[in-house]
Amino acid sequence: MSFKSILQDKKGKFGSSWRIRLNLKFSYGMISRSHRVVQDTSFRIDALKQSCWANVPPELLREVLMRIEASDDTWPLRKNVVACAGVCNNWREMMKEIVKSPEVSGKLTFPISLKQPGPRDFLLQCYIKRSNQAYYLFLGLNQASTDDGKFLLAARKRRHLTCTDYIISLNSENVSKGNSAFVGKLRSNFLGTKFTIYDAQPSNTGANVTKFHSTMKQVSPRVPAGDYPVGHIAYELNVLGSRGSRRMKCVLDAIPARAVEPGGAPTQTEFVDSNSDSTPSLPLFGSKSGPAESVQSGQQSGQNEGMLVLRSKAPRWLEQLQRWCLNFNRRVTEASVKNFQLVASPENGVAADPEHENVILECGKVGKDVFTMDYQYPISAFQAFAICLSSIDSKIACE
Repeated sequence: MSFKSILQDKKGKFGSSWRIRLNLKFSYGMISRSHRVVQDTSFRIDALKQSCWANVPPELLREVLMRIEASDDTWPLRKNVVACAGVCNNWREMMKEIVKSPEVSGKLTFPISLKQPGPRDFLLQCYIKRSNQAYYLFLGLNQASTDDGKFLLAARKRRHLTCTDYIISLNSENVSKGNSAFVGKLRSNFLGTKFTIYDAQPSNTGANVTKFHSTMKQVSPRVPAGDYPVGHIAYELNVLGSRGSRRMKCVLDAIPARAVEPGGAPTQTEFVDSNSDSTPSLPLFGSKSGPAESVQSGQQSGQNEGMLVLRSKAPRWLEQLQRWCLNFNRRVTEASVKNFQLVASPENGVAADPEHENVILECGKVGKDVFTMDYQYPISAFQAFAICLSSIDSKIACE
């Protein structure tokens, strides 16, 4: 049902005293040609928003927005929900109440959804496309479709002398740390066996940040000047060779171990507005015991206690294929050492039952430079994307 028809349907319930000028453009309240005068355009637009859209009766507004949210449940129709949230403050606040988090609704709507846990009851299906040194995450992409689906995140690989960075951004064209679209990064050691996930914003649990006292160039106050470690990934030697998947362990600092228990853990509801003064940068691999080594050191000192620990699911040997295999339910079509499934580790207090392990994240190859990425609660799309990038990365010691 269109927005105009919904308004006409509900208009009678609130009397004829309230009238909406339908000659206004819905997107940003742009005025018609007959009202063009020489004055400040931005002032007129703001005035129209406040006089018309901001004064819609709350009862009517809620019902209209609820209908739009319920009917436009998939992309690209989902963009109408985002447009409604951008009309004015009243609409934005009400839409924030109506739109549920991915954990509850199973839908990705606003950018913050990429930092929130996925759905509890099913794996949210995504795809990763690789192009040279760039990686693109899509929602709803499939091999039979010519449409790329809904773009979610992009990452660009940057090699350094002793490590490799993957800069992760909301912008598919300008992937860098120098703009507001930067959401985090993944850093690996030289061998590609240990990785650290960094978030551009502090998490709910308050990830630790080490101050870096060297001279830094001043940047825009809206651009984060610090990196918050939220996860560590370690790969072990692949004793099965090319016939088996790699052995992986992932410790997520920002997710408590109780997240896999009934009741779960709290969900982030909005981005934190960081600035260059309050978010110092973090020295990465600058000391003898860098952040990427904390997986190993944490196991020895017990620092992983209370954090969510994931491990790769062990494959099964199939006599017919003479190969170690994992059940991806037809979501993966090509054998590769990059294919993996992550489940909760017994370290979280979860009973180890290989036949009934709940897959939290799976990634597998389906074509040249195309990989599936399916994830669910308690990890987010951002965390899942970073973990998958670590697997797609080439590894000198694990091949």
